[in-house]
Amino acid sequence: MKSIPRKKLWKYLIWPGLFLVAAGLTIGLVSDSWGTVPLAFIIAGAIVIGVWLIWQSQESKWWGRRSTQAGTNALAATLAVLVILGLINFLANRYEVRVDLTETQLFTLAPESKQLVQNLKQPVKVWVFDVAQNSQDRELLENYQKQNSNFKFEYVDPQARPGLTEKFGVKDYGEVYLESGKKRQLVQVINVNDRLSEIRLTNSLQQITSTSTAKVYFLQGHGERSLSPGEGAISQAVQALGNKSYTTAQLNLVEKSTVPSDANVVVVAGPKRELFTTEVKALQTYLNQGGNLVLMIDQGTDPKLDSLLKEWGVKLDNRLAVDVSGNVALGPAVPIVTDYGEHPITKDFGNGISFYRLARPVDTTPIPGIEATKLLLTKPYPNTWAESDLNSENLEFNQGKDLKGPLTLGVALKRKLPAATKATPTPSKPSASESRMVVLGDSDFATDGSFTQQLNGDVFLNSVSWASQQDRQPLSIRPKEPKNRRINLSASQAGILALSSLLILPLIGFAVAVILWWLRR
Repeated sequence: MKSIPRKKLWKYLIWPGLFLVAAGLTIGLVSDSWGTVPLAFIIAGAIVIGVWLIWQSQESKWWGRRSTQAGTNALAATLAVLVILGLINFLANRYEVRVDLTETQLFTLAPESKQLVQNLKQPVKVWVFDVAQNSQDRELLENYQKQNSNFKFEYVDPQARPGLTEKFGVKDYGEVYLESGKKRQLVQVINVNDRLSEIRLTNSLQQITSTSTAKVYFLQGHGERSLSPGEGAISQAVQALGNKSYTTAQLNLVEKSTVPSDANVVVVAGPKRELFTTEVKALQTYLNQGGNLVLMIDQGTDPKLDSLLKEWGVKLDNRLAVDVSGNVALGPAVPIVTDYGEHPITKDFGNGISFYRLARPVDTTPIPGIEATKLLLTKPYPNTWAESDLNSENLEFNQGKDLKGPLTLGVALKRKLPAATKATPTPSKPSASESRMVVLGDSDFATDGSFTQQLNGDVFLNSVSWASQQDRQPLSIRPKEPKNRRINLSASQAGILALSSLLILPLIGFAVAVILWWLRR
């Protein structure tokens, strides 16, 4: 029997090595487990292939050839790319990194929502009673869930689980409920046109987890803004406060000589007539005992609050703030604000827009023990100034009479209380160590219609939230809406675009190709 030469045996050694590696990879992939057996096959195959490479190099000086080195370099580069891609895939699966490149951060939770969910101490669950699972709604719920394991959500088919449907009192598809302990609350009803809202979900979450309810009193009796729907009313602002777990009520200091003890904050919204001296003193006493005020005083009115404001270093300017920067839609009597002070009320406003019709400047002077922060700043002169001549049809700056911008249209102030004057705490109103006050030179920005425009509603809600000293409640969340980037083309413009893309541009490319071919002949 003729024996096989040893050189031929070494020559075929590559095949067992490849078989062992292939077997190990197959076992690992099929079983989805990379234990001892598949690793043993792969390592054994790699050793056999390595031995074959060493023998092949010594026999034929294969390793020293230029073609071998070029191929090896290409193989090494390919393996390096595969390893890098594998590592990137591994890291992406293990550590998720999301980048929201939309202009208004449509797919990112607002800082207020994150803070609220991260501070959850008890489990809460969102029940979505619907058959279809909208990807946008589910992504929003998943973003909440990533902040805290106490937040859960579940989609439910109302017909498949009638007992649960009856427990929540579901009447129609698309109803979204929030549950925490024994509390249940309807968040909203979603459909094709009305998707799940971060604002509504966060507000509902705040309400259902809140252990106390803040009380907001609105002073009445001097022509202030009405709390009920109507022209010049602030019903939308009152409703928004209710959505954030605030209880609102009217306050008449003529009938009651003192501010109720359960008042977290008193709002004076656009009084047209002066307050009685006893009413002003009642507000001063309230502040001195740890109370909080939000004053919105329109230009051209005098509620006789000068004595109260003077104690805090605040003075209301009687001139009218004008803005001639070119906004034709609103007009010069509606200053636009895009510059905000560094304060919790305005910390997330960025360069957002708020506007104030027929507003007055608010001046401040330093007072020991009082910390004042300018909130709303108009554009600098010559775009804005405070006009003293309200009867003139031609708006122009008059040196010595008018005040150059930037103008301050709102300030936030706080004052530490002496230990002896701290108010007695109640279940709804903990003991306060300071008094807070927000003074705004306009109330029109919070009226129905204007309240929902730009950041106007946020200015009001955040002012009340900060003044009420409800530190655990997040401030208002700005709505996130995609910017309209559509280009509206006329029929002729659409025809020109089609002609240029389908005929002119291809012809230019063909002509260039012909010219290059002719030059290279």
